[in-house]
Amino acid sequence: MLVSGLLTCTMFLALFSPQESLRSNFGATLEGPVAGIVTRNWGALIGLVGIMLIYGAFHIPERKFTLVIAGISKIIFISLVLSSGLSFWGLGAGTAVIADSIMIALYIIYLLLPSPVKQ
Repeated sequence: MLVSGLLTCTMFLALFSPQESLRSNFGATLEGPVAGIVTRNWGALIGLVGIMLIYGAFHIPERKFTLVIAGISKIIFISLVLSSGLSFWGLGAGTAVIADSIMIALYIIYLLLPSPVKQ
């Protein structure tokens, strides 16, 4: 969870450099003040999911909730990228789809294993 959280926190880049984040992930940028607000908010929300994952790595009672929320968020992202075809596969979004898929698989494995600690 710690590594997954740290990788997810890299999306804070969009909060501070929205156009560069869009360019590196999708090969395009959006123009206008609304685009900046939405992109920055998107980066902040994903970064906060990363912080939740880091927190959950050290706080067992919140771990399952954190994994479910992070997993759902990543499934939505993957679904949106895949629904657009293969246009983003060669960019950061394609790499993120692969990394997020691996993370989701690990989350599911953890959630299905019997819990060694009473919660």
